[in-house]
Amino acid sequence: MTNVFRLDGKLAVVTGAGKGIGRGIALQLAKAGADLVISARTAADLNSLAAEIQALGQRAICVPADVTEEIQLEAVATAADEAGGVDIWVNNAGGLPDATPRYLTRTPADRWDAQLDLNLKAVFTACKVAAAHINAANRSGVIVNISSNAARRGSIKNGPYAASKAAVNSLTETFAIELAPNIRVNAVAPGPIPTDNFNESTNFPDDQPLEKILRVPLGRVGTPDDIGHAVVFMASDAASWITGQCLYVNGGL
Repeated sequence: MTNVFRLDGKLAVVTGAGKGIGRGIALQLAKAGADLVISARTAADLNSLAAEIQALGQRAICVPADVTEEIQLEAVATAADEAGGVDIWVNNAGGLPDATPRYLTRTPADRWDAQLDLNLKAVFTACKVAAAHINAANRSGVIVNISSNAARRGSIKNGPYAASKAAVNSLTETFAIELAPNIRVNAVAPGPIPTDNFNESTNFPDDQPLEKILRVPLGRVGTPDDIGHAVVFMASDAASWITGQCLYVNGGL
C-alpha cells in the first residue's frame, strides 16, 4: 500500500526557508521525500539549510529572493521549472517587518503598508505565480499559506499583523475556489513558536515559562517541526479532499 503521507518524487518551494518555521517546514518536506527549492533573503542561511537537506538524500536548490518583489518570485518559480516543475508551493515568508508590534490606532500608514506588503500582497502575488507555473505545465499542485493563530480574533497591540493574517485566510479560501480542481490551496496557522522574529517582537519576562504565561492547554510552546508536520500533511495525498481550509496548530489556544 502506498504511504499517502509520503512526498517522494515531488518538488516543493518554500519561501522564508532560511530560519525558524520555514526551515522546519523545508526539513520535514525533505524527510517526507520531497526535493526542495528554498528561498530567503540571506544566502548563507539557505546554504546551511541546503546542506541539511542534501544530507537527507534530497535535492536542494537555493534562490535568494525578496518575496515583496514579483520579479524575484518569478525567478524562484523559474528555478523550480528547471528542476522539474512545482508540485508544492509554501508561502512561509512573513512576520513583522521591523519586529515592532503596534496598536492599530498608533500605526503610521507606511508601517501598515509594509506589514500588508510582506504578509498579504506577497502571498497574493506568490499564489498567482505558483498557479501560473503549475497550470502552464499542465499538472496538479498544492499551495500552502502560513497564517497565524492571531488571525482568529482581535489582537491587542498587534492589530496590523493579525489583520494581515486574517486576510491571508480569506485569500486562501478564494484561491481554493478559483484554482480547483487542479490546485488545492490551504493554510496552516501556527500558535506561539519562539523563533527569532517572535522573540524580537515580544516582551515576555525571561524568568517565567512562556507556556505558563500564555496558558497553553497542551503545556508547551510549538516548534518549527510541529508546523512542518502539518504542512507535510496538507501537501500530501492524505489531504487530497481538503482545500480552502486553515489548520490551526496552536497547542489548544
